Amino acid sequence: MPTSGASSALLIHVSGHDKPGLTHALTSILGRHNVRVLDIGQAVIHDGLALGILIELTDEMRSSALLTDLLLEAHSLGVTIKFSASSAEEYDAWVESQSKQRFIITLLGPVIDAAHIAAVSGVLAAANVNIDRIDRLSSRSPLHAAATPPRFCAEFSASGAGVDEDGLRTSLAELTAGGEIDISFQHDSIWRRNRRLVAFDMDSTLIQGEVIDELAREAGVGEQVAAITEAAMRGELDFQASFRRRVGLLKGLPETALDTVLRRIPLTDGAERLAGTLRRLGYKTAILSGGFTFFGRVLQERLGIDHLHANELEIRDGRVTGEVTGEIVDGARKAALLRQLAAEQNLSLEQVIAVGDGANDLPMLRLAGLGIAFRAKPLVRASARQSLSTLGLDGILYLIGVRDREMGPDTAVEL
Repeated sequence: MPTSGASSALLIHVSGHDKPGLTHALTSILGRHNVRVLDIGQAVIHDGLALGILIELTDEMRSSALLTDLLLEAHSLGVTIKFSASSAEEYDAWVESQSKQRFIITLLGPVIDAAHIAAVSGVLAAANVNIDRIDRLSSRSPLHAAATPPRFCAEFSASGAGVDEDGLRTSLAELTAGGEIDISFQHDSIWRRNRRLVAFDMDSTLIQGEVIDELAREAGVGEQVAAITEAAMRGELDFQASFRRRVGLLKGLPETALDTVLRRIPLTDGAERLAGTLRRLGYKTAILSGGFTFFGRVLQERLGIDHLHANELEIRDGRVTGEVTGEIVDGARKAALLRQLAAEQNLSLEQVIAVGDGANDLPMLRLAGLGIAFRAKPLVRASARQSLSTLGLDGILYLIGVRDREMGPDTAVEL
């Protein structure tokens, strides 16, 4: 292409009703004039096109019919075209800015209104973080009531230099205090796009309840065990000691009660869709649970989970003995198992996702590249870097950039 004369940058803005062949028609004109493309981006919202093409503009091109040809073609296509010039110095400054920190902020909830978006964008602006792109990951929202529960997710790609990340995280977390929305803040890195292993807690995460509490109801000690469980999950009691106390109260429970509990506790909404999608994408999955293997094995089979580590409830002569066999899976054990699974698969811990709700999940949530407190207790929400409370488990797919149209069907599984 011609290189004589001084060069500058020219941004070509195209807007209007989108149609097939529009980009081809305009770039064909650029091609005939041997134009060098420096950057290009396009978005379509409700059939409205926003196309930007940044080109190198030489003195020779300035005296050519390039701009006239583009204007005539735009008129023929029924779109608006505008031009914005940048000096070589301004362009060089733009190139150098690519060294800025880059982030992904995910805003999600049943319903997102303009005030939510204004609040998020206001926090980013106050932190001197620029929004470079916004994408909708959820399905198109109907105007009227739909058969499925509503959900909305918008992903913000943003950048900034010298960002106070802790302060920014805190400000974004404050926006979720009302319980209407969730906000995830991540680095836009190669790791974020290459997670490979997901480890789940089981009780109150993959399933809607605590198995040991349900067993205790069958044994007639429900209130005693539930109080101990709640204190342990809040982090007020040592997990191992509290676990042994709770299991001891189950002594004498008939083995048949286990099947009763199996049938009673449902999966968490979105669990099957999440597990199925992860499996199709080639992720490995694991259950790392302080609960019991008898329930974990059922979930492992139904959801196609690759690895299971939980506690083995001892049963002798058809009754629960009040003991567990083997090493108790507490918080430290969960973290060790997570590290072990990652090493076995030659994965960096940055490629690992961990999901849980209790204080005994915090060690693995902190260890994983993406640790998610799911419908968690306040202590866990405050301590985890990410949290999700407003949607089902399949909302986690948004945090790894999966769009609704790429997910599997949301069908229920009966245990």
